[in-house]
Amino acid sequence: MTKEVVKQTEDLPVSELVTQEETISTVRQFVTFIVGDEVFAVDLDPVQEIIRVPDVVRVPLAPHTLMGLANLRGKVLPIVSLHRIFGLEEAEHNESTRAVIIDQGSPLGFVVDCVASVVSVEISKIEDVESIRGSVNTEFLSGLLKDVGGHQMIMVLDFAKLINDEFTVLSQSTKRDINSSNERKVEVEVNELGSEELQLVSFIVAEQEYAISIDDVQEIVQVPENIVQVPHSESHVMGLMTLRNRLLPVVSLRRMFNLATQEIDEHSRIVVVALNGASVGVLMDSANEVLRVAKVNVDSMPGLLARDGNMSDISDICRLDDGNRLVSILSVANMFRHSAIKEAVNTVNNSGEAAVENELITEDDEQVVVFRLGKEEFGISIESVQEIVRVPDVLTHVPKAPAFVEGVINLRGAVLPVIDQRLRLGMNASERNDMQRIMVFLIHGNRTGFIVDSVTEVLKIPKSAIEVAPQFSTEQAHLIGRVANMEKQNRMIQLIEPANLLESQELTGLANMAAAA
Repeated sequence: MTKEVVKQTEDLPVSELVTQEETISTVRQFVTFIVGDEVFAVDLDPVQEIIRVPDVVRVPLAPHTLMGLANLRGKVLPIVSLHRIFGLEEAEHNESTRAVIIDQGSPLGFVVDCVASVVSVEISKIEDVESIRGSVNTEFLSGLLKDVGGHQMIMVLDFAKLINDEFTVLSQSTKRDINSSNERKVEVEVNELGSEELQLVSFIVAEQEYAISIDDVQEIVQVPENIVQVPHSESHVMGLMTLRNRLLPVVSLRRMFNLATQEIDEHSRIVVVALNGASVGVLMDSANEVLRVAKVNVDSMPGLLARDGNMSDISDICRLDDGNRLVSILSVANMFRHSAIKEAVNTVNNSGEAAVENELITEDDEQVVVFRLGKEEFGISIESVQEIVRVPDVLTHVPKAPAFVEGVINLRGAVLPVIDQRLRLGMNASERNDMQRIMVFLIHGNRTGFIVDSVTEVLKIPKSAIEVAPQFSTEQAHLIGRVANMEKQNRMIQLIEPANLLESQELTGLANMAAAA
């Protein structure tokens, strides 16, 4: 059965949980998720959001655990496999697979098999790992949750330690970034206030996507086997269910919106919303995602429609994926004015590639030559590219040369060492084909050729689209220091610094090889 996000709280309404300091001080919130056959948890605080696993761009010379880089609303997001970190067999992604975005100074997405729930746990149910340290590797654990969410024991992952261990260079870079940004903290906070985001939980009803503010969602539960029907109630009211020893009225959003009914299945979920102390379960076809949406992408419902009956339940429309995806935001306050909701509450009350050319570019653009290795795109400043030539049928192999050196060629009377860029970046070699080219760079006075799968174009990239690349290893950080994140074109180009393609001793060896040839 597909497991979706479930936000659980105590029996108290959200408003009371927020206002009662004593209650808050004894309760901590965790996101629980499944990886392989085990259930894990993470503190809610560093969880930025939960998303479907995006397409990624693989990064050469990075740790095996890094799946690649993704584009998240214009920002570069590293995507990490927990299966790989834990040494588990790789699992195919399905409808339940999610990426949990953890922010420990720099956001990373960790791929899990499914997100089970968001739970509120009393501190008394949180156990220290000291009791099992002698028999279990607790290096990445910060605690254990006892008897929570139907599980006898849930391991709480310490993502700060995990990140520090797996991505030491990234961790050190993050610390430097945090220290250097302290003096801009006040300014950043002011800017953030000017560009607020909405955090929403989205759902599907009749193939349409709706969302509710996460602040209004108490929890999301599976549909119980038994919903007690209430005689003489409106068709919107499905009946009553028991939720942790209390009665909860359940209404159907399909019926409220006069949509065709549908059989309840394993994807169906009941979203528990609360207002002014009252709670109501709203039946949805399925839960979808936890979203963060910038307010600039949210439009108010047109006035004429907002006044029209049940359409008043929809307060705003948010535009995602360049407007190709529209999500209707439901107003919980308006929903509670709906006759079906009122009746339900009363019921409970009553029932107890291209060639290189010189082109003029502006100061705001950077011109790069784009090439491919496999499916990934890389770029090098056009000023660094001396020429691009076809790969000859025969290269002269040099004995005892490094594995990544294909050999040497005669290029207009000069001996040119040729390196397989794939092997240099730790990738698998590929068979020779007509698309491959040799890109010739001048590295510290030495001309060297690098075989690439294809050269696709000379591209002007706005400097505003170029950002510092996440650092996962010393070699990767040294070689690929920047990324061009071209969101509108759905492209991510890793920018290589050719001066760092070879170490000094390797350059000396290649120079000697060329001289000997």
